[in-house]
Amino acid sequence: MSGLRKVVTVVDEVLMDLGRPVATPVRRVAAAAVIRNPWAGRGFVADLQPGVESLAPGLGRLLTDRLIGALGGAERVEAFGKAAVVGLDGELEHGGALIHTPYFGNVLRELTEGTSIIVFSDDRLAAGEPLTVPLWHKTAAATRSHYQTVQIRVPDAPRPDEIVVVAAAASGPRPNARIGDRRSDPVVRLVDLENAR
Repeated sequence: MSGLRKVVTVVDEVLMDLGRPVATPVRRVAAAAVIRNPWAGRGFVADLQPGVESLAPGLGRLLTDRLIGALGGAERVEAFGKAAVVGLDGELEHGGALIHTPYFGNVLRELTEGTSIIVFSDDRLAAGEPLTVPLWHKTAAATRSHYQTVQIRVPDAPRPDEIVVVAAAASGPRPNARIGDRRSDPVVRLVDLENAR
């Protein structure tokens, strides 16, 4: 892949929380590709589409393959998310162009056997700054137990003319999740809360 400098994969396994075993041990993975920003140094580029079409599908496949490998198969992916970090010489739209189109998102969704829209984060940061990537359920985005995050940091990226593109996944819910779900929530209205005071 043209402009690819490195790939970093972070695996986080949660086994204990507050000194007790978690109900469901969970593995969270973030895979990051560090690429040269194809639009850096060119001023305002009105049409980003050619760069998106040439880069995003390959990035989606590369990073999703890392996630699936680390979790042991697409069927082990329960939650997913995505992110982009643009170096200081780029604009946020450069990162967004690579992750917010079907050329990346549909690849990630299809390979992980998901159906939900993919939750995301993006930022412009100096090299080495951490990025928190949100995750939610791959087929039922309103499943509150799977709202969680994974953090990734690439010490030497993004350089000013680079973008770090991230795909992330988890094999299960938050540790000891127990705050219910939208399907079991009561109807809560502001007027009822104010009248209860």
